[in-house]
Amino acid sequence: MSRYWVIAPYDSTKPQLWEKVWQYDINNKVISIGWKDLGNISNLNEKELLILINETYPQMNQGVKTFSYNVMWNFWHNILIGDVIIARKGTKKIASVGKVIKTAFYNEEKGKDSVNNSTDDFYSNFIGIEWDTNIKDIQFKEITFSFQTMYEINETRYNSLIKGVAPQEDEEELETPIIKTEFFMEKYLEEFIISNFNSVFNNELILYRDQEGNIARQYPTDIGIIDILAQEKSTKAFVVIELKKGRESDKVVGQLLRYMGWINDNLKSENQKVKGIIICKEPDSKLLYAIKMTKDIEIKYYEIDFRLHN
Repeated sequence: MSRYWVIAPYDSTKPQLWEKVWQYDINNKVISIGWKDLGNISNLNEKELLILINETYPQMNQGVKTFSYNVMWNFWHNILIGDVIIARKGTKKIASVGKVIKTAFYNEEKGKDSVNNSTDDFYSNFIGIEWDTNIKDIQFKEITFSFQTMYEINETRYNSLIKGVAPQEDEEELETPIIKTEFFMEKYLEEFIISNFNSVFNNELILYRDQEGNIARQYPTDIGIIDILAQEKSTKAFVVIELKKGRESDKVVGQLLRYMGWINDNLKSENQKVKGIIICKEPDSKLLYAIKMTKDIEIKYYEIDFRLHN
C-alpha cells in the first residue's frame, strides 16, 4: 500500500533559488532534501545516524535533532517505490505530485548542479520521482502545510489536497460525534478569537507565525491540525489552543497532549516550555478530571452576549 509524503523541494523564502531547484527536479525526475553537513548516510544504522547528528550539530536543541533524525531516516528507509510525493511551495501551494520510481540515493555533484554550482546551500539526498504534469500549482487561501522539510500524511488528507480542498479537521475529530449548534458557534468563535487576539488574551499571548509570516491558525502538523498556535510574550513558551467543538473530554485532552508533544519535539528550543489551553462553552466535570493530573494545561470558558436595542 502506498504511503503519502509532503516534501519541500527547497526553502520557499528564497523564491528565485526555489524555482531553479524545482525546475531541476522536474527535468531530472527527482526531489531532494538537505543536511549536507552529514555527508553520505546511506550505510548508517539508526544508532550511527543519531551519533552523527549529535556530533555534527552540537549546538542544536534536542527536539530539532530528533526531527532531523526522523526526516533523514524516513527519507532513506521508509519512502519506497510506489509511494506518493506532494511537492509543496511554502505553506499554501502544491507545486506538483508524483510517484517514487527510485529509492533514496546520495549524489553531491547532482546537488551542486541543482543550484548551478552557486555558493548557495545544495541538497544531496535524492529520490527518483515520476511527476504528474496534470496535477500542479494548486493554491490554497489558508495555511495548509507545515513548514517541516518532510512529513507523512494519510490518504484521506492527500485526496482532499489534490482536489484543492484544505482539510480543516483531523481524522479523530471527524470520527467524533459533534454537537451541531456548538460546533457551528465555535467556528465563528475561532474567527473572533483570531480577530481580537490581543484583547481576548489581555496582550499576554501573541500568535505564532511560520517562516513566511503566516499566522498559525489551523496549523498543520504531520499528526493533525492545531486550532491555534501562540506564544507567551513574557516567556516565549509555546501555547497550543484547542476549541472543544463538542468533542468528548478524553478526545480533546488526548489531542491537545499529542500536539503539545509534537511542539516539544519539533519547534521549541531547549529552554522553552509548551503549554495548552482548552476553550469551551461551559464547565465539564469530565474535562476537569481529565486535566487534573496534567501539567501546563488550563481551561477557559467563553460567553456569548447577543442583544438588540432600539
